Amino acid sequence: MTITVLSSGMLSSIQDLGRNGFQKHGVIVSGAMDSYSLRIGNLIVGNKEEEAGLEITLLGPTLLFENDMLIAITGGDLSPAIEGKSVPLWRPVLVKKGSVLNFGEIKSGCRAYLCVAGGFTVPEMLNSKSTYLRARMGGYKGRPLKAGDRIEINSISHLSEKLIIKLQNNKALDAFTTTNWFVDFHKFITFSNEYRIRILAGNHFSMCSTNSQMNFYTGKYTVTPQSDRMGYRINGPEVKLNEKCELLSEAVTFGTIQLPPDGNPIILVADRQTTGGYPKIGQVVSADLSLIAQIKPGEKISFQESTLQEAEYLIIQKEKGMRELDIFLKMKINENHFN
Repeated sequence: MTITVLSSGMLSSIQDLGRNGFQKHGVIVSGAMDSYSLRIGNLIVGNKEEEAGLEITLLGPTLLFENDMLIAITGGDLSPAIEGKSVPLWRPVLVKKGSVLNFGEIKSGCRAYLCVAGGFTVPEMLNSKSTYLRARMGGYKGRPLKAGDRIEINSISHLSEKLIIKLQNNKALDAFTTTNWFVDFHKFITFSNEYRIRILAGNHFSMCSTNSQMNFYTGKYTVTPQSDRMGYRINGPEVKLNEKCELLSEAVTFGTIQLPPDGNPIILVADRQTTGGYPKIGQVVSADLSLIAQIKPGEKISFQESTLQEAEYLIIQKEKGMRELDIFLKMKINENHFN
């Protein structure tokens, strides 16, 4: 089974949950910016949740399905359409051979995820299919997709096969067919024009002036066009240190908020470096990392101080929700009344 890329869009790359375990060697994690949307998309089509999908940023590609194929589109709403007909998100979609998928205006979010039953046939590098764009490593030839690329699809699971049969039996297959049911994603991610992100104070936050600390939590910041998969640069109330200092480089992670000399914080994201020497003034709680991924340049962001206890509770609840969703989807596929 094959998908052919007719046009590339702005930035479409193959990502899974990341290249974990190699940061001590200087190899970054990379992986999906919005891991919940990727994981849910995979569960919807009967894949393991860690399977790689296509991460689509702002302006989507145009794709030709050369075979009947089971897909799910999750994450931001980039107005996907197959043969001119709008495709619903967060549910299984059986696409007919020869149909073309394209994307239109952005209705919400910044990144969409296309998951395909079976997953993409690309080689694993250091236990991951994720594309590390700067190093041209992993994914499809180490780069974003471009027109003319042909991506092969792996064999599907037994669960995916059952789902396809049920969809085929539901109705005559036009360009695509889908279900009446869908995944309620709101417990995992909420889309907005202004995002309030919960953070833990960083090791160096106390080195900031009192006014800077207050402004950091009460002010609003704008995500700049210079933001990318390595870091989100944000402009707003300037954050100043009480005095200049020199720091040894320390480990950083997804959601670490660094303070460069210009006083405008940077939120490190999926393709962040392994260490950094700027002061660390905050850390986004794990439960809110997917929110960061869906913020577009020009949108507003503000910060709310959290506690370690709250951060642990939030991520435990989300992971509990993922386990419940996995059980629900398996039951839905196996029940007699499917639609």
